[in-house]
Amino acid sequence: MKLILLGAPGAGKGTQAAVICRKFMIPAISTGNIIREEMKNATELGEKAKSYVDAGGLVPDDLVIDMLKKRISQEDCINGFILDGYPRTIPQAQALERMGIIIDKVIDIEVEDEEIVERLAGRRMCSACGTTFHIKYNPSKEEYICDSCQGSLSIRADDNPETVRERLLVYHEQTEPLKEFYEKRGKLSIVKGQEMVEDTTRLVLEAVEAE
Repeated sequence: MKLILLGAPGAGKGTQAAVICRKFMIPAISTGNIIREEMKNATELGEKAKSYVDAGGLVPDDLVIDMLKKRISQEDCINGFILDGYPRTIPQAQALERMGIIIDKVIDIEVEDEEIVERLAGRRMCSACGTTFHIKYNPSKEEYICDSCQGSLSIRADDNPETVRERLLVYHEQTEPLKEFYEKRGKLSIVKGQEMVEDTTRLVLEAVEAE
C-alpha cells in the first residue's frame, strides 16, 4: 500500500498519517529526513545533495527520487509506505512516475482555509518539552502553562494568521493542482476534515481500505 496524503498545512495530515502507520504497520517517509540522513552519513547521494544545499539551492527532484528509491527498498517498506510532504508539485509527481515509483492511493484531506487559520492560530507549544495544546480543542489547564512540565506556552511564528494565509496561498498555487493530476489517474479520494479528529480518522481509513 503506497500512499500520499494531500491537504493544506494544518489539515491534519500528520495526525492521520500516524494512525495509518500504526494500523497498517507501514512507515511515513519524509523526504526532508531522508536528505538530512544521507548528508549526515556522507553517502554518495548525500554528498551530491550537500553541494546544492551548501550553495543555497534546492536538491533536484531526480536526486530526491534516487534517495526515495533507496529508502523504500528497505525492509520496513515491504508492505508499503506513506509519502510525507512529497510530491508538492506536478513536476515532482511526474518525476516519481518516471523513476517507477507507483502510488496506489492519494487521500486528500479538505478543510476550509478559515478553519485552518483558526486551528493553527489557536495552537500553543511548550518551549520546554514541545507538547502542543489548542486554546479551543485541547486547552491547557492554566493559560500559557504546560500541563506536562509547567513550561511556558507560546504561539509558533509560522502559526500566526498572516503567515498561515501565506502558506495556504502557496499550497493552492503549487500543490492543490495535484488533486486533478491524481484524479485523472483514478487514484484520488477526497475526505472532508471533520471537527472531531476521530471522525476524520474514520473517513480516512474508509478511503484507504476502499477497493
